[in-house]
Amino acid sequence: MREYATLSDFEVSNTGNLTDDVIRWATDEPSRPLFARREGEQWINVSAQTFRSQMNDVAKGLIAAGIEHGDRVALLSKTRYEWTLFDYAMWSVGAVTVPIYETSSAEQVEWILKDSGAKAVVVETEEHQARVTQVRSQTPDLHHMWSLAHGALDVLSRLGADISDAEANERRTTVRPDDVATLIYTSGTTGKPKGCTLTHANFEYELRGAIAQLPELFVGDATTLLFLPLAHVFARVIEVGCVKAGARVGHSHDIRQLVSDFAQFQPTFVLAVPRVFEKIFNTASQRAVADGRGRIFDRAVEVAMDYSRGLESGKISPLVRAQHAIFNKLVYGKLRAALGGRCNYVLSGGAPLGDRLGHFYRGIGVSVFEGYGLTETTAAVTVNTSTAQKIGTVGRPMPGVKVRVADDGELLFRGGQVFAGYWDNPSATAEAIDDQGWFHTGDLGEIDHEGFVRITGRKKEILVTAGGKNVAPAVLEDRLRAHYLIDQCLVVGDGQPFIAALVTLDPEPLHAWAERNGKADLLAAHGIEALVDDANVRAEVQAAVDQANLAVSKAESIRKFAIVPSEWSEAGGQLTPSLKLKRNVVMREMHEDIEALYR
Repeated sequence: MREYATLSDFEVSNTGNLTDDVIRWATDEPSRPLFARREGEQWINVSAQTFRSQMNDVAKGLIAAGIEHGDRVALLSKTRYEWTLFDYAMWSVGAVTVPIYETSSAEQVEWILKDSGAKAVVVETEEHQARVTQVRSQTPDLHHMWSLAHGALDVLSRLGADISDAEANERRTTVRPDDVATLIYTSGTTGKPKGCTLTHANFEYELRGAIAQLPELFVGDATTLLFLPLAHVFARVIEVGCVKAGARVGHSHDIRQLVSDFAQFQPTFVLAVPRVFEKIFNTASQRAVADGRGRIFDRAVEVAMDYSRGLESGKISPLVRAQHAIFNKLVYGKLRAALGGRCNYVLSGGAPLGDRLGHFYRGIGVSVFEGYGLTETTAAVTVNTSTAQKIGTVGRPMPGVKVRVADDGELLFRGGQVFAGYWDNPSATAEAIDDQGWFHTGDLGEIDHEGFVRITGRKKEILVTAGGKNVAPAVLEDRLRAHYLIDQCLVVGDGQPFIAALVTLDPEPLHAWAERNGKADLLAAHGIEALVDDANVRAEVQAAVDQANLAVSKAESIRKFAIVPSEWSEAGGQLTPSLKLKRNVVMREMHEDIEALYR
């Protein structure tokens, strides 16, 4: 059993809460721009004093609406300035923010609202409002719904007009570090998301360590553009970290406008999932090929990676150094411009980045700091830094964090940012945190002699797409198997750009279907293989896929499927005696079919 710990030189106070950072900046530097809002083609700064005033106005409205200390308030919206504003206003009154992905299905919305006992919900659009209305009869604790599209800020400001500043401040100052700040629902193997309870202290531990480990991100005129969903803990931690450090934050929710937003906002650092880096790289490569410069680009890539490896080893050959200088003018500058031109650092998480992209981006002059963490650990518990970086690893533990590799290879963590447990789910909590306080991640890994952690596999069955989306395959597989023609199915997509599925057909109902559709002779002569590409059979399976996708968000939905003529059975070794699918066996046997789904 191997262990490694990084000591911390800070302590988290036993008083105060996350809104203290807003008050501090508004008092000490009221004109400091904490945010920037896009208005047309311009970005307009929002000062600390303005943000504090707006936070107080919303907080007063929440008080007037009867939101009490500890009440859960859901937030269903894309990434935007108002998301952050409501987040801090809820914390200001001691409420617990419950994020919901704006792509979540009505079924998911219902579960989160009902399980959390949310008293109120803030929605962004009329479509979001309709989704909540559809399930409202199943959420008896829900009393209020405010819509940003219908002026939620003005509505709450008017509602709280009679609440005094003194009353609002008294509510704010009663919020303690061990109070729950947010309840973030994360996918489980059963398909029912579990609510991770994260306190103000969890965020404090996380950010004190992050700012200490990555000081270059948060100093001077640091700026970042948030475009990942704020419902995800990764983006949320950066939101809080920037407010704490005084770095300016912009919000962008339209991935199609991201390049132009980067060009206008010019962030000094960004956070992203590997899929974003893949898209930038692939787009540049395709453009180079289209312009007849494919070979030059390929050579520039090789040189960038050789240069990065040389930085790591301390030996860069004169030839590589000379070629790097040439490509820096011809190629690398254009790639850096895609991130706005001022971006020197990138935080990567949510899925493995891989050696190739890590070395490539560092080689063109953009340091990618890859880390590892979960919702249960308030984002990162390990991270690579400018002074301690090994590409291909997820870095060393954050300050105050201990990591251990269990006897079965599972990674365990302890630290101040590790959550206390799942909401109203003591059995799941006991399964995740042992009696010594170690959190069991479900991921497999190793620690080298310098303390760098490498992820080697996944003990649990949660899939993590290249975009960093956690997907529980069970909910989709269960619904697919409910279709009469489908015997077994395997949902895949770990590390891939989208979710896909392999499907086998049930022989008995398939024969009946063939009789009804005049294809019995074809089936009898050539077997199931004759029908796997039949348009009518595919239409039946597509209908099953469409039905299954209703239970999940778009990011979790099955985009592509293949019908395979195989039979997965207990006798064949693909099923357990209780008829559960042996995922590892099927994935090994069907690896060529799975690869074909992503060609």
